[in-house]
Amino acid sequence: MRLYVKFLGLHLKAALQYKLSFALSVLSQILVSFNTLLGILFIFNRFHRIKTYSLSEVLLCFSIILMPYALAEVIMRGFDTFASTIGNGEFDRILLRPRGVLLQVVCNKVGLNRFGRLPQAVLMLAYGIAKSGIVWDRLKIIALILMIFGGFIVFCCIFVIYASLCFFTLEGLEFVNVLTDGAKEHGKYPLDVYGRRVVKFCTYIVPYSLFQYYPFLYLTGRTDTAWYVFLPLLTSGFIVPCLLLWRYGLRHYKSTGS
Repeated sequence: MRLYVKFLGLHLKAALQYKLSFALSVLSQILVSFNTLLGILFIFNRFHRIKTYSLSEVLLCFSIILMPYALAEVIMRGFDTFASTIGNGEFDRILLRPRGVLLQVVCNKVGLNRFGRLPQAVLMLAYGIAKSGIVWDRLKIIALILMIFGGFIVFCCIFVIYASLCFFTLEGLEFVNVLTDGAKEHGKYPLDVYGRRVVKFCTYIVPYSLFQYYPFLYLTGRTDTAWYVFLPLLTSGFIVPCLLLWRYGLRHYKSTGS
């Protein structure tokens, strides 16, 4: 952790060398994310409800998936750009250093400009909490915290999967973005909006439902099943296959010769 904090300080110092460029980059992230919010507002201006969900509930749901996505994108930026790390030979230097490879890849790049998504997520979360009519108690507060934690775990794991595939392809596979950017876009609504097959896929294949859908049902009073609160903890099990894939790719890595 001390090493990561040191690298974070170095990345921040480097970013602030060009303050205007950094500020405009952050602003662009805010505006891009704000466009998605406008889309939701336009839909609700016409239909008022999506299935059984109100605007405040959808904004609460969207904030729960946008916040961990933004945090994961900031911290795991080194995995998101891993294809270039392999292509330019930089990964060979990483292998020669006396530190863990995963830690070095995390420290290699930090997407500080991605913090621009967080203010919108925080504002939507505050609006959703205030306007959704949820009667908050200790268990629901725990559910909210675990949902954000579970989302962070899942998105971090997907970035690791993306990087692991780069060992075999040398280039990033764009279809993996369906599981990151696509999940962020589709996750702005509760997953049952898209049908039962999507819910099943997001439960048993990529566990979005464990932190987004089932706990949200309890949060909004649509179920009394209290153990849904702790389902986000099961997302930790997603770490195991992701790390196994990473280690498998690492064992089969061959230098590009760059």
